[in-house]
Amino acid sequence: MTPSWKARLDTLQITSLADIFRTPKPIIGMVHCWPMPGAPGYTGYGMHTIIDHAKADTEALLAGGCDGVIVENMWDIPFRAGAHIPPESIASHAVVAAAVRAECHLPMGINLVHNGGVALLAIAIAARAEFIRVCMFTGAGVWDAGSFDEGCAADLMRRRKELHAEHIKIIADVDKKHSVRFPGIDLATHIEWTRFFGADALIISGRMTGDAPDLGKVREAKALAGDRPIIIGSGADDRNIGAFMSVADGVIVGSSIKYDGQIAQPVDAERVRRFIDAARSHA
Repeated sequence: MTPSWKARLDTLQITSLADIFRTPKPIIGMVHCWPMPGAPGYTGYGMHTIIDHAKADTEALLAGGCDGVIVENMWDIPFRAGAHIPPESIASHAVVAAAVRAECHLPMGINLVHNGGVALLAIAIAARAEFIRVCMFTGAGVWDAGSFDEGCAADLMRRRKELHAEHIKIIADVDKKHSVRFPGIDLATHIEWTRFFGADALIISGRMTGDAPDLGKVREAKALAGDRPIIIGSGADDRNIGAFMSVADGVIVGSSIKYDGQIAQPVDAERVRRFIDAARSHA
């Protein structure tokens, strides 16, 4: 017989991405926020400017037919990691995400780069998000800016319970872009650890933003993931999405749906439509 404590934890796990997105193979669009206060790219234009651009991108994603959105501090570059993310970035992110929530009827997620952990959860609670993307839930490694970092699962899962936020689901990266894992943490190990500590779904990405993962890596991850859905986390476009959707359970898309395919540009609703048509024709 399953102990009651284990049965309770099991009920928290999703059975399909449809539990979050209302469809088993969702297309999730990125809302890449302009630089927040404190970031090198911020020039004092104020929160209203950041909010206006985030809302415009959200409207384009809605018009294009996405199944969900993620609000991310994409342009707070170079990124800080984990506990080093400054309070002004966290507070600003929450304000922007709350404004997006007011305009968006779709499931909304939050990503705080790199690896926001408990701060990421706090933003999600404040903005009433349904899920979070956790960049390094387990394991350890070094980020592109040189920061050493470690998995945040132990603190994050405890705080999620303490804050009565177990309804917020966790989509966790394995072998995350912009980072290198410590030696010995291969894909199989990282997936095993991430599943064991309770992530609801796993994300597979390429080396950097806009880079697609190798299809063989996606197949390997799918075979290792068991009952956990696999989501493509970077590099998907209307040319490769058919192959990815034949293996994976969903996709997060950002760069390829911008005007001219340039990541710093706004979201182009027509590119979103083309991407979704290509994805759904192979789902």
